[in-house]
Amino acid sequence: MTKSPIELRAGDLTVFARTLSRQLGAESPSHLTLMNMLARAAGFQNLQHMRSATAAARRLAKRTLDPAIDARLVERTLNQFDKSGRLHQWPSKRAVQTLALWAQWATLDAHRSYDERALNDHLLDEHCFQDPATLRRTMISCGLLTRKTDGTEYRRVEQEPPAEAKAVVHAISAKRRMRFASKTRKHRP
Repeated sequence: MTKSPIELRAGDLTVFARTLSRQLGAESPSHLTLMNMLARAAGFQNLQHMRSATAAARRLAKRTLDPAIDARLVERTLNQFDKSGRLHQWPSKRAVQTLALWAQWATLDAHRSYDERALNDHLLDEHCFQDPATLRRTMISCGLLTRKTDGTEYRRVEQEPPAEAKAVVHAISAKRRMRFASKTRKHRP
């Protein structure tokens, strides 16, 4: 017979751990050890990981994100962009790189093919570290771009972004709109 999962919610992990410790009696581990055990049982690496993930989720909840996403990963990715929505450095973590590439992917026109020079020029406008080749190649390896074997034509691969990527694209798009709005204000006579 299959069992239906029973959801467990504890308002405060500290109170929950103290109550559990009292019930375990003299055999109970230390308070910190018990809290780390509970955090691992909830799927986190340790208590500190649980705290940082929860804090990131609270900060990002203000941006009305889907609660099923990895808020910590989204926040780390958003920290790689400047206030105008440009990628300011190449992230060291692969998961952050991939989400950052989704933000670059979203800037490409879905109905246009690019030659290498046009794609490089476009990518140069969207990042600060002057390496469009890395972005281009990694986007191809992640399946976000396709190219002809001779490199004459690049196209965005149309697909549904994952939830985390949607959150990053949404946040970066807002920054990009502000950047373009300020550019148009500067160029008005």
